[in-house]
Amino acid sequence: MPSLIIMRHAKAVDRIEAEDDFDRGLTTRGHEDAARAADAMKNAGLIADFALVSPARRTRETFKPLSAIFPGAKLEDPMALYHASQEMLERAVTEALEGGSQAIVLVGHNPGIGEFAHALAARADAMEGVPYGWPTSAAIAFDLADASLMRLTRTFLFNPKA
Repeated sequence: MPSLIIMRHAKAVDRIEAEDDFDRGLTTRGHEDAARAADAMKNAGLIADFALVSPARRTRETFKPLSAIFPGAKLEDPMALYHASQEMLERAVTEALEGGSQAIVLVGHNPGIGEFAHALAARADAMEGVPYGWPTSAAIAFDLADASLMRLTRTFLFNPKA
């Protein structure tokens, strides 16, 4: 059964602390939260064979501890994922599923990543506990009936603020 993990990047430095938005790295708390999220995923037994990660520095740094628990995951980081809309993220995941990926982890940015997570949670009738606004380091996972992303079951939720 295919699966999908959706995660927002961890807490990044303020925009004024970086030369441009694309190069904003994680704060100390961001690194800690990303590691906590990875530990929670590992403890939940989540797997990934394919990683879709925005190429921005903060998303790549967020993915680093995930790569340790998903060592065989093929990584793709197309520029189209940088601040992608919900629709673009859904298209990327659908294409990966149709291309044969069975267990996908997606790391991106708000508002698109949060909108995508909320939309899938609503489709799964699993909104309980889903954080408003989708905070940094939040993650959610689903088992999928097929590549349509219409029939799914929520299997995991990580809210670093809970």
